[in-house]
Amino acid sequence: MNIRSLTRGDGVVLGAAVLLFIASFLDLYSFDNVPDSVDLPMLWGSGPVVFSVVLAGVIGAALVVVARGLPQAPKVAGLDLGQFGAAFTVFAAWSALGNIVDAPGGLDNIGENAGEGAPSPGIGLILALVATLLMAAAAIATPLVPALKGALLPAPRPAAPQPYGAQPPGGYGYPGAQQPGGYGHPQPGQPGQPGQPQPGQPFGGQPQQAQAPQAPAGDFSPFWFAVPVPRPLFAEDGSPTPIAELAPGTWYLAVEQRGPALVAQTQDGRRGVLQDTSGIQRG
Repeated sequence: MNIRSLTRGDGVVLGAAVLLFIASFLDLYSFDNVPDSVDLPMLWGSGPVVFSVVLAGVIGAALVVVARGLPQAPKVAGLDLGQFGAAFTVFAAWSALGNIVDAPGGLDNIGENAGEGAPSPGIGLILALVATLLMAAAAIATPLVPALKGALLPAPRPAAPQPYGAQPPGGYGYPGAQQPGGYGHPQPGQPGQPGQPQPGQPFGGQPQQAQAPQAPAGDFSPFWFAVPVPRPLFAEDGSPTPIAELAPGTWYLAVEQRGPALVAQTQDGRRGVLQDTSGIQRG
């Protein structure tokens, strides 16, 4: 799991889950004219609240965050793991609202008998409602709001970017560099190379074989880059199935440009085509 792929929205979901867990240890209901020596029940003292609000909310938040950190989220009942987790958070918020409204005796009875010690929602139940509403809103809005799709952790800048092949500029393997000893660059004392007299060829004559066309030296240089949001990396053969997913907060090496697309290399050595290069950050 790559934590640098988490977004700001995922951070809100995690914060809301922590708030919900803290609220579970606070009062479920509050009563008027109750002595301080009386221990009021907390959220863990109610089975329906624990299962439908606390556990549902924490499980939903965990599924949302885990799905974001995986290269390819698995599916549950035809839904992505993140979508399944978002459904859990909505269910938890709906259940928290129901427990607020359906306090023992009903809200009408609470209003009529407030001076007689009628129960009302406690601080724990109120904070649980706030946490689950915030959690559900962030889980649903993260894929839609650009501000929430930004990386939660800033991408570390590479200390010294190296070109593809870890060679210094102008060395062997560097794009646009002349390769010594290649075709058209014979070495002294090596017969059979272009520019050497061949048997049956007059001295000073030109070889009759065709010269290999020289590739024009392009102005592209390999560079490090990071993506603003998770983006798929496709195979170089044009296959529509992604071979990897580039995650925000991680630096990747661009080794070639093909029109608007880039050929990128991952940290484990895999190469593929990044078709969507909008908003990338160069290192």
